[in-house]
Amino acid sequence: MTIIEISEAQSQFQQVIAAALRGEEVILTQDQQPVVKITGILTDLAPRRPGSAEGMIWMSDDFNDSFEDFTDDIP
Repeated sequence: MTIIEISEAQSQFQQVIAAALRGEEVILTQDQQPVVKITGILTDLAPRRPGSAEGMIWMSDDFNDSFEDFTDDIP
């Protein structure tokens, strides 16, 4: 956790954002009281890999079969 005064954070904006993106929690203070917490949403900046979930998903062989009691009749 990084604690920084708001007046200092304004001049170090790039560093504050970079810290949050690395996964750090940044607390901004005003008059030595915590007022804002900044956390990164995208902490894992690794590129997506197509097929990385292969073998983790299973569907029943009858997944696309019709339901016996299902009708398209709309009253």
